[in-house]
Amino acid sequence: MGSALQVLVVDDEPAIRQILTAGMTRAGHSVEVASSGREALMRLAKGDVEVTLCDINMPDLTGIEVVKEARAQGIDTTFIMMTAYSSVDTAIEAMKAGAIDYMIKPLRQEELAQRLEQIAEMRGLKGENEALRKLVVGRRDDHCPAVSQSMKALDRLVAKVAPTDSTVLITGESGTGKGVTARAIHQQSQRAGKPFIPVNCGAIPENLLESEFFGHVKGAFTGADRARKGLFLEADKGTIFLDEIGELPLELQVKLLHVLEAREIRPLGSEQVRKVDVRIVAATNRDLKAMVAEGRFREDLYFRLSGFHITVPPLRERRDDIPALIKYLLARGAERFGVSGKLSIEPDAEELLIAYDWPGNVRELENVLQRATILADQGRITLGDLPPHITPVVTTDPGGTALPRPSGGTLREQVREYELGLILRAIDDCGGDRRTAAQKLGIGLSSLYRKLEENEAPKGQNEGSKGQNTPD
Repeated sequence: MGSALQVLVVDDEPAIRQILTAGMTRAGHSVEVASSGREALMRLAKGDVEVTLCDINMPDLTGIEVVKEARAQGIDTTFIMMTAYSSVDTAIEAMKAGAIDYMIKPLRQEELAQRLEQIAEMRGLKGENEALRKLVVGRRDDHCPAVSQSMKALDRLVAKVAPTDSTVLITGESGTGKGVTARAIHQQSQRAGKPFIPVNCGAIPENLLESEFFGHVKGAFTGADRARKGLFLEADKGTIFLDEIGELPLELQVKLLHVLEAREIRPLGSEQVRKVDVRIVAATNRDLKAMVAEGRFREDLYFRLSGFHITVPPLRERRDDIPALIKYLLARGAERFGVSGKLSIEPDAEELLIAYDWPGNVRELENVLQRATILADQGRITLGDLPPHITPVVTTDPGGTALPRPSGGTLREQVREYELGLILRAIDDCGGDRRTAAQKLGIGLSSLYRKLEENEAPKGQNEGSKGQNTPD
């Protein structure tokens, strides 16, 4: 089972409250109950209820009125509505009020358990993304400012497009934070209080994609024992994030294009067309232009999706942001792995992390720091705690030129010797201009001087002009 949740059951029938409480308590959740809408609002005001199972038909306040009032008060809880009547109209009204789902009484414990597990994962990702968002894009606090020009430019693009209703295409390598960028667009938009529904187009079986997207009526196909509203209806008035859009089959690309143009869907097995008000944000790490040329992605859909195009830069192109990311990820790692006290990292280990190219981007950095957190002694990460592919072992530069081979000694001594070779070669390549050499190496000029002093480099070597040798 996923993380335990704080759940509130709201129903005027004691038997329903008792049955649901028993089932969810056995599943490990913490459950409280309320017998009326007003009692529920009083309990929700404390702000710690993560999920609220709320009956729609109650004598004092209806469930829909409870949702509306909770949203008006800014209460952050996930509402699942319960009703004895399979009314699509009532369900739609509940969704518009701010609920994310509805279930028909009597509730099946297995189905409820599965839904709660999905919500636990969703809420966990929401918390992580909110914290990571401060480091990756937009609304950073004073402790985690964006330093790199590429991320400042990304911030500006997000701030410009978010208040509009423009469709957005986000491209970038895996692990760069495309999903975080999409969520930032939603959170800075007029739809911020409405649903944000992320969908991994490559993770849903092809034969289920249409039903997942647009829903189906009862009996639409074998196994459809109840109606399903679909993800687009779940996202009504909000944002749907289509991740890995390049994985979408051509047949469904046609139907997605129709949704973009007509703003309507047709559930499987239904003759009724349903209007939807959904903003679409898509993302991919693939070259959609090349896919269009190969006939694997519709050109008309590509142009509709890429009305506003954002590229999230890889981590190697914004090395100045890495120290802030390290600081945040270490703090989170300490909490996750129960490390007492504050985690820190030795300067030479941090410099290696800054210099590494990070083909897996932020996600790879997080994995490396998680490993180092587990291995670190006394809460301090050293070079020895980093994986072998991070620590330098090659003896040639990318052009094949031989570099000074470490002569032996401790790991730290060998790394410093290797670093010195890289620094001296960079200074030579830049004609003695240490400022340019530091930029080429992706480190600050003061760091370059410090490393030269630590390694006792000859003071007169590669001096360059006086104007170029003054540290920042």
